Amino acid sequence: MTQRLEGWDIVSAADRDWIDWGEGGAARAKLLAAGDGYTVALVETEPGYKGSRHDHVHTEFLYVLEGRLRNQGEVMEAGDTYVAAAGSTHTDFEAESPSTYLSIFKL
Repeated sequence: MTQRLEGWDIVSAADRDWIDWGEGGAARAKLLAAGDGYTVALVETEPGYKGSRHDHVHTEFLYVLEGRLRNQGEVMEAGDTYVAAAGSTHTDFEAESPSTYLSIFKL
C-alpha cells in the first residue's frame, strides 16, 4: 500500500526493501519514511553488531522493539528509548542479542 495525499507519504513497511546497515554485515534496515531531512529506520541486528563511533550533528531518537542493546554503558531492552542530543558523541553501541529498533535521525 502506497498512498500519496497532499503533504502525506503513507506506505507499508512490506513495500520497503531491506538494506545493509552499519559495518560488518550484522544489521539490516528498512528506511520507512523521510521528511524535512529526518529518516525513520526499522533496524534488525544480530548479536555482536556494533555501531561505529560518530558525532550527532542533529538529535537522534531510538526505541527498542525487541532484544537487548548496550548503549553508552547502559543496557536497553524492549520498551526502552533514548534521545541523543545534537553535539553528543556516540562511543558505545552493541547488540547483546538479536534486536529490533526504530531510529529517527537526520544526517
